[in-house]
Amino acid sequence: MNVAGTGMRVVVATRPVDFRKGHDGLAAVVEQELGLDPYSGVAVVFRPKRLDRMKVLWWDGTGLVLASKRLEQGRFAWPAVRDGVMRLSGAQCEALFEGLDWRRMWSRRVRRPLAAA
Repeated sequence: MNVAGTGMRVVVATRPVDFRKGHDGLAAVVEQELGLDPYSGVAVVFRPKRLDRMKVLWWDGTGLVLASKRLEQGRFAWPAVRDGVMRLSGAQCEALFEGLDWRRMWSRRVRRPLAAA
């Protein structure tokens, strides 16, 4: 999932959800439980109780997109279970999607140069 550099906002729903839910059910969770607009372009990453699966829901401007992934080996590095959401950078989201530990990723802000040398 390539989101780094796109400016897409990515949040993780930290409380596990029922993975039998589809597009509409997860959009309702985004709206009613997380207090976000599922049609705003934000990508919401969902986790089940099993740590080897994930679903990502986002609005691409023409419809809701739902992507799912199951790791064949290992587990995703999920944040602690609690209410609400946690924001991820594009690089952290890509690391999570690849099954890597996103907590080891960080963004370093670099100031714009004042003049070319």
